[in-house]
Amino acid sequence: MQDHSIEPDDFEWIVVHHQKRIFRTLLFLVRDADAAETLTQECFLRAFRNRDRFRGESNVATWLVRIAINLAHDHNRNRHWAFWRRLAPTDRIDALKVPSVQPSPEQVLVDTELVNAVRSAVDRLSERQRTVFLLRFIEDMPLEAIAETMELELGTVKTHLHRAVDAVRSACTKGK
Repeated sequence: MQDHSIEPDDFEWIVVHHQKRIFRTLLFLVRDADAAETLTQECFLRAFRNRDRFRGESNVATWLVRIAINLAHDHNRNRHWAFWRRLAPTDRIDALKVPSVQPSPEQVLVDTELVNAVRSAVDRLSERQRTVFLLRFIEDMPLEAIAETMELELGTVKTHLHRAVDAVRSACTKGK
């Protein structure tokens, strides 16, 4: 069996190249920037401590996201989901930066209501559906990578994603 452990010298490169993705993932999972920063550090600390256990069966990014998801689940369980009720500050997330063109006040209101409706709908999803939804649409991960990261069958991931999208779509179109 080939040794795929990660050398300590490689770890700085790993942190630099994966830190933003792990932070974004954690921010959307815990909805608290300070907690996401702390959990991001914890994710890399755990990965470093367990680098000799990395078997190379998946890529490093998948391994790190798996650690981050586990940390977020533990955090949320310990906090009784309180962080999911908060809105994530969009200025901390590269993917959600406000465009430079100023929208009208009406458009801001409509967009805010839609974002709140989506977040509220996502909050009501099961833990697995929420995680699959966020990894697919926030992290733009392929379904195969989500299945590997969450240690689920591809068909199960597809089912969770389909149900999540239906639930979000249904919640956001009510009353229209």
